[in-house]
Amino acid sequence: MPKGIPEEELNAILAIVADHHPSAVQVRTIRDGLASELPTRMLQRRLALLVDRQRLTAEGRGKGRRYRLPPNNVGGQARPGQLGIRGHPPGLEVYPPVSPEAMAIKDAVRAPIQHRQPVGYQRAFLDQYRPNETFYLPVETRQRLLDMGRPPDAERPAGTYARRIYSRLLIDLSWNSSRLEGNTYSLLETERLLELGEAAEGKDALEAQMILNHKAAIELLVEQADEIGFNHYTILNLHSLLADNLLADPLAGGRLRSIGVGIGGTVYYPLDVPQLLEDAFRKFLETAAAIADPFEQAFFALVHLAYLQPFEDVNKRVSRLAANIPLIRENLCPLSFVDVPERAYIDAVLGVYELNRIELLRDVFIWAYQRSCARYSAVRQSLGEPDLFRLRYRALIAEVVATVVRGGLDKKAATALVRRRAGEQVPAEDQGRFVEVAETEMMSLHEGNIARYRLRPAEYQAWRQDWH
Repeated sequence: MPKGIPEEELNAILAIVADHHPSAVQVRTIRDGLASELPTRMLQRRLALLVDRQRLTAEGRGKGRRYRLPPNNVGGQARPGQLGIRGHPPGLEVYPPVSPEAMAIKDAVRAPIQHRQPVGYQRAFLDQYRPNETFYLPVETRQRLLDMGRPPDAERPAGTYARRIYSRLLIDLSWNSSRLEGNTYSLLETERLLELGEAAEGKDALEAQMILNHKAAIELLVEQADEIGFNHYTILNLHSLLADNLLADPLAGGRLRSIGVGIGGTVYYPLDVPQLLEDAFRKFLETAAAIADPFEQAFFALVHLAYLQPFEDVNKRVSRLAANIPLIRENLCPLSFVDVPERAYIDAVLGVYELNRIELLRDVFIWAYQRSCARYSAVRQSLGEPDLFRLRYRALIAEVVATVVRGGLDKKAATALVRRRAGEQVPAEDQGRFVEVAETEMMSLHEGNIARYRLRPAEYQAWRQDWH
């Protein structure tokens, strides 16, 4: 990379182009979307670099020149043998901006499974890591994440920030973490389940159990913020709560496995010997606990808990919530995996499993944390303003929200309406995001913002009673 051009700046440009996909984007639109002003010539140099690296394609000349993502940077239909999706294909999703190294990992793990080399657990991958000497996240990245995720009152007692946004965090993290496991509940259905205890009709009972288990695990992290850490108590109890009523052996919750496990869709084979597994788990805890930087600690947990597979099942869920331990404890913005495409996450985890490569998961982690900060705080240093996706669908979102309110629809009926409108009027690659944005808008309605939907106070009050 030419000196002086951080990867983060290139990723910010790619994020703006991705928000417009499949349309091509003018230079002016990209410049307006950047968080900080960039002279036109500097921006053009960055765009030329991205085109040179085949991370963007350019069309036209002069003032009419436009940019779009190349076909290999857009997630297509799922291939056979996905990682535990259980019949829930991710569909068409725009991939988060990733580095060339990460793109190479993506291509490698998407090769047909018969062409990938079977591998077992590599203990050296864990042993080679030296806390506070080895770093998966560069110092510039860690500082940038700290600047984004640190609230003004970060010096308050552990868990203060998480408690302030608890209601929103509970729904977001429960939904997104479950969604990454193939759970088909919508955001509104998740809210209804968590707040009213009402399961969605036509859904598998296991899906409701998965979401309720997330609630219990998040409650542990927030309520015991000053006690949690990378120790047996926290990690084993996280697993016990997340696995409740979901395992074939009810006694396996909160215990390291004593049997071998297989993972669908991968050529990776975890440890089988209980003694070796226990020793590696102990080493993981000691290493994680010794890491001083909260973001490095969070990412280390995300990598190595899923890779070790210490439990019979639910390992990735444990790793996602464990990644929040240092963030909640240090009063930083939590990581709720908002907007993370299912396919990108799976590719990233497969890169760790099969190649011991962390670059793709690192790019997904950084991007996901940016999105979480955008939801929970006013810090938007790495995201364009305004939200270009919301701007594109502003009229349709407003129409849907107004229809829900004036029609006096409850959460179940509102979910059905949003999905129907998305199917009728939104391109396939944008439908999932559109449903989430529209549902979020409805959940955020209050007397101070109803005018943007041309709603009257009387209409809002009448609807609000039925909504709750």
